[in-house]
Amino acid sequence: MSHAGLPNGVLVLINPKAGVSAPLDVVMRSINEHWDHPDSPVSFQFSKNIADGQRKVQQALSNEVKTVIVVGGDGMINSIGAELIHTDVALGVIPTGSGNGFARHFGIPLKAESAAAALAKADRVRIDVGRANQRPFFVTCSMAWDAAIVRTFDKSPVRGVIPYVFAAMFEWFEYKPQPFEAVIDDRDTLRFKDPLLFTLANLTQYGGNARIAPNACPNDGLLELVVVERKDAPAVLANLPRLFNGTMDRVGQVQTRKFSSLRVSRPNPAPIQLDGELVDADTEVVIDLLPEALTVLVPKKVALNAAN
Repeated sequence: MSHAGLPNGVLVLINPKAGVSAPLDVVMRSINEHWDHPDSPVSFQFSKNIADGQRKVQQALSNEVKTVIVVGGDGMINSIGAELIHTDVALGVIPTGSGNGFARHFGIPLKAESAAAALAKADRVRIDVGRANQRPFFVTCSMAWDAAIVRTFDKSPVRGVIPYVFAAMFEWFEYKPQPFEAVIDDRDTLRFKDPLLFTLANLTQYGGNARIAPNACPNDGLLELVVVERKDAPAVLANLPRLFNGTMDRVGQVQTRKFSSLRVSRPNPAPIQLDGELVDADTEVVIDLLPEALTVLVPKKVALNAAN
C-alpha cells in the first residue's frame, strides 16, 4: 500500500540496481507488514540516481515524514542520509549493498524481512557525522591505498568480498604512496612517509565484517584515525584475520588516534573514499565532525560501538 505525500508517514526509497536480499515484492510486503499503520502510512519510491533520491527526500521532508527507510547500500545511505542531517527525521536501513558497513555496525539484519521487523521496534538514536571538505560520511573516509581499492572495485561487474580482494591485490602493485602530514585537533602534527592505509572511521568497519576500527563509537564526539605505513604492511597482512574478529587494533604496527578535527596535507591531489564512493580531493583535506547530527533506527539491545 502506498500513500504518497501524507504527513507523519514513512518514505521508503529503493535502489533498483542493488542486489536485494529478497525479491522486491517480498521486501515491500515485509515493510508494509511492520510499518504501514493508519497514523503512519508508507510511501514507496525508487531512487533513479543520487539527485533523484535527494529530491524525493526533500519533498518528503516538506510533507513532514517522520522516517526515511533506505533499501540500498552504504553509498545510497550516505547520499540520502546527508539530506536528514540536523533534522528529527530518522534514517532506517534495509541493507542490500555489497559491504553493508553501516548496517553491520548497528546490528541490522542482512535479511530484508528480518531487517524490516527489527527496524519497526528499533530505538531512535542520534549519531555523529564525519565530514571531509564539508562532504559528510557516516561509516569511513579513506585516503591512500584503501581509497584506491574502490577505484578498481567499481569497475568489477560483480559485487561482494571476492572482487574486493582482487581489487586490493591489483592496487597493491598500482598504488603509489605519498607522504602525509596530519594536524590533529589543531595541536599535534604527525608525519607519515608513505602510508598505505589511512582511514578515518566513525563506525567500526569498512563492510563485509572487516572491522578496521573496532573501538569506534558513533556518538562519542570523536572519529578514529587508523594508519598503516608501507614498511609495516607485511606484519599487518600476517595478522589479517584480526581484521574480521575485531582485534586489528592490537597489532603493534597499526597506528590509531582519536580526534575531533584533522587537517591532512599531501603533495599531490588524489581521490578519497567516502562510505564506499570515490570523491575527487585536492592536496589538503579537512576532516571535522558534527556531533549527534543524524537520527538513525538502531535495533534494541545493540551496543553502539559493537560491530556485528
